[in-house]
Amino acid sequence: MTDILIGRNDSASVSLDPHYGNRHGMIAGATGTGKSVSLMVLAEGFSRLGVPCFLADAKGDLAGLSMAAAEAGDKLKARLDKIKLTDWKPQANPVVFWDIYGKLGHPVRATISEMGPTLLGRVLELNDTQEGVLEVIFKAADDQGWLLLDLADLRALLTYASENAKDISTHYGLISTTSIAAIQRAVLKLESDGADQFFGEPALELTDLMRQDMSGRGIINVLAADQLILKPRLYSTFLLWLLSELFEQLPEVGDLDQPKMVFFFDEAHLLFDDATPALQQRVEQVVRLIRSKGVGVYFCSQNPDDVPGVILGQLGNRIQHALRAFTPRDQKAVKAAAETFVANPKLDVIEAITRLAVGEALASTLANGGVPTPVEQILVTTPCCRIGAITDAERSTIRQRSPVGAKYDTTVNRESAAEMLAKRAEDKTADAATVAAGATKDASGQAGSGWGGAVHDAIFGTKRRQGMIETMSKQMVRTAGSQLGRQILRGVLGGIFGGKR
Repeated sequence: MTDILIGRNDSASVSLDPHYGNRHGMIAGATGTGKSVSLMVLAEGFSRLGVPCFLADAKGDLAGLSMAAAEAGDKLKARLDKIKLTDWKPQANPVVFWDIYGKLGHPVRATISEMGPTLLGRVLELNDTQEGVLEVIFKAADDQGWLLLDLADLRALLTYASENAKDISTHYGLISTTSIAAIQRAVLKLESDGADQFFGEPALELTDLMRQDMSGRGIINVLAADQLILKPRLYSTFLLWLLSELFEQLPEVGDLDQPKMVFFFDEAHLLFDDATPALQQRVEQVVRLIRSKGVGVYFCSQNPDDVPGVILGQLGNRIQHALRAFTPRDQKAVKAAAETFVANPKLDVIEAITRLAVGEALASTLANGGVPTPVEQILVTTPCCRIGAITDAERSTIRQRSPVGAKYDTTVNRESAAEMLAKRAEDKTADAATVAAGATKDASGQAGSGWGGAVHDAIFGTKRRQGMIETMSKQMVRTAGSQLGRQILRGVLGGIFGGKR
């Protein structure tokens, strides 16, 4: 097993021991100082060891991992000589491209149920009350066996909840139609952002991210994020969902000789901006515990203080590129970054951070026993792949060779909540029509309709009124009865009064 060389100076080198690759890390520095190259060096190094990686390509330059670098020119040869890289040669890496929107890579999908109400509430920007309503609605759907796969299912469920709010409130807890309406508006906004392409099936399976190629090299999964980064909540929520899935599905393995997978989280500050305490606690929990699942997480951001201190303390491997102390906040960030390193008596870290050239960095990794090494100022090594973007034709070729394209490029739409609720509504409509038809039949009787029916009703009657024959019969009985009664009464009375005379 070989360490991953990060860089060298005249007297020392800094390498990452794969045994501590799951202890997480941080790559920080101002824009244009070389963070992307450091990320590519680590991803390429892990891939050579057979470790699959996942990273988001926010600017399009990380796609160069899929292509071999050009032959070394004089400038590159001088750099290689300075770093003492004698075995460097251009080489492409095994790469699979992904894209939530399905344009620059295989579509990445998750179901509404997998996302869950907490993360979905974040991406919808719901308040605590609305998120509570969403949790109640999810619970009702689970109890009814309604699958929530895409946004159509969620909209149908919200409509059902609005129409049956009283009944749901009785069984699960109070929900209001006002909150449901707010969630519906948020869903409509999310759909307009293109999220309807993210929710659905086939959902991403983690085993397809944790692959090796035929030569045993780890697959580097590159998520096209140049458009996704414009939707910060969707971007951060997707990556957090992916981390959560890894955390929940992978078994405990402890400390391995090398990680099972490495996850690079670019633009890390987006994960924590406006995060609720509950969500931030979830992130802290995942980062702290996912190490024992064999997964390493590496945050990339401009300033180390973009990451909360609790999480920053979990990051054992550090690469710090230049920071510019132009403002009081910048000066504070420089000081904070310097304090995260183990001191080196030969190096003034605060001064060095502000004077680093492009391609230089301060680095410290975990060594024997997981102890951080003293910080060193180094010249970062050069990856064997292309540093920069690739053409559309090159991307298309890589995508056509992908082993998972046939599985994810075609959308699947099976019966779920939207179809089940639509069928339920149709059944209710049909039942109502049947009842109405029965009532009409009872009212009209068995004699038909039209003029003949009216004559029949007049002669023989209906349940609501008597017919002519029945009326005449009753009248005759009453008349005959009256006459007979009078005769009997006269006879009885006559007998009585006649006897007295």
